[in-house]
Amino acid sequence: MNPDSEPDYYGMKKAIIVGGGIASLASAVYLIREAGFAGANIRILEQDKILGGALDGSGSADEGYLIRGGRMHEEHFVCTWDLLSGIPTLDDPDKSVLAEILEFNTRVVTCSISRLVKDGKKMDVSSYGLGIRDRIDTLRLLLSSEDSLAGKRIDEWFSPRFFTTVFWLLWSTTFAFQRWSGIIEMRRYFIRFIHLLPGFNQLKGIMRTVYNQYDSIILPLESWLRRQSVRFSLDCTVTDIDFAINKAGKTATAIHLLNNGVSETISLSDNDYLFVTLGSMVENARIGTMMSPAPPVTRPSTGAWALWKKLAQRHTDFGRPEVFCEHIDQSKWMSFTVTLKDATFFSFMETFTGNTAGTGGLVTLSDSNWLMSVVLAHQPHFANQPDGVFVFWGDGLLPNNEGNYVKKKMSDCCGEEILTELFSHLQIMDRMQAVMSEINCLPCLMPYIDSQFLPRAVEDRPRVVPEGSTNFAFLGQFVEVPDDCVFTVEYSVRTAQTAVYSLLDLDREPLPVYQGGHDIGVLVNAFKAINR
Repeated sequence: MNPDSEPDYYGMKKAIIVGGGIASLASAVYLIREAGFAGANIRILEQDKILGGALDGSGSADEGYLIRGGRMHEEHFVCTWDLLSGIPTLDDPDKSVLAEILEFNTRVVTCSISRLVKDGKKMDVSSYGLGIRDRIDTLRLLLSSEDSLAGKRIDEWFSPRFFTTVFWLLWSTTFAFQRWSGIIEMRRYFIRFIHLLPGFNQLKGIMRTVYNQYDSIILPLESWLRRQSVRFSLDCTVTDIDFAINKAGKTATAIHLLNNGVSETISLSDNDYLFVTLGSMVENARIGTMMSPAPPVTRPSTGAWALWKKLAQRHTDFGRPEVFCEHIDQSKWMSFTVTLKDATFFSFMETFTGNTAGTGGLVTLSDSNWLMSVVLAHQPHFANQPDGVFVFWGDGLLPNNEGNYVKKKMSDCCGEEILTELFSHLQIMDRMQAVMSEINCLPCLMPYIDSQFLPRAVEDRPRVVPEGSTNFAFLGQFVEVPDDCVFTVEYSVRTAQTAVYSLLDLDREPLPVYQGGHDIGVLVNAFKAINR
């Protein structure tokens, strides 16, 4: 049947979506909005007890708030803005989430005055410090093909001097790149965000949400989908998927799952479509407390990574998950969320940095053995955050290292020890000691958070719609979207657009990836920036 000749063609179809992160929620929205699916015919299966995936935010003033990671946006995230343009805010049904974000970023503009700190003092970041060889190596990278870069690390491309520059400190801490990250991903970031290079040392052009991204993005999406009667199955782990693979194509035929601990099998009919999120950046995250470190990492027998491994055994088109999930020492890093019932720290940081909370973004302690950064978001950062309570977030890119002041690995530290290290670097330990009883710091160890950056070959990530697929598509950070950058909300939403438009053969194309390099003005300004 030709869907163009039958207005209710997709209204009779059903969809099952594996995963409850932003890619899955976006897929459900596009199925309803663009394909005419009935919301009641869409079922989302999520292994956790809450939706949102990496876009999370939880807790309270008394228990302590928790954000595993923060995501930045910029004006050319066209897929994200397209998605949110049709989703109303929770407070005002006549205002879209996109309109709310744009209004907020008009009022609270990011322009960091204190991006890097060393010896307790602000560093001069007006020059990126790149030498002639660094600039030549960058040009060589931009002119190289991805096939020629397969499996190569960043530190195999650039000289040791490059990693001492202001540029690398800014780059690695803004985007969470490591020296051992894949050079393919770095090349994509250079090209994709070339327009941001002139103001990169001050985080100009970075956009944020009013609250944390669970409150500002996930909850409005979930609320809209529930109003469309979309069904959600939480605490529901997909353990396997059956496929019929032959000359006629590849067809998903059944889904095996544990639904609240009870085994269940869902047979797929000719009217069913399946969307599967592959892998997870935040699976098996381990949470500590103020007085205890995050528990050691274990490898779960079920979950997103275990499922992908089983799928990859079915066909080579389904990717190579072991490239991304078998190198935890290279893919892990730590974050910490701090809840305070005293304004002392915020007052100090606003005076020290010259930025009011929400306008400065990352402040990185460049001489920290853990390469620690902190972010003071605009307050309140949680919708349920009371007056007189303050929340900030931080991370450490090198959690295996021993601290400068606390002589332990960051991964072995409790919240109090992480704060001791932070306050000692800022030379305010004496001042903060008096209010330490009013602070709650929750450490979070994420074994896979940097896994999408690990060195890879082009074919290690499967296509969104594998060749020959008749009824299924893959979603998320570990599928291949040409030209775009992983570790962004935009990437996940783009996979949702691609999956729905392509699998259902709609007369639409995903919105194009911004190509700043095609603008001579952008190129000139970028050239001037890297030569500062």
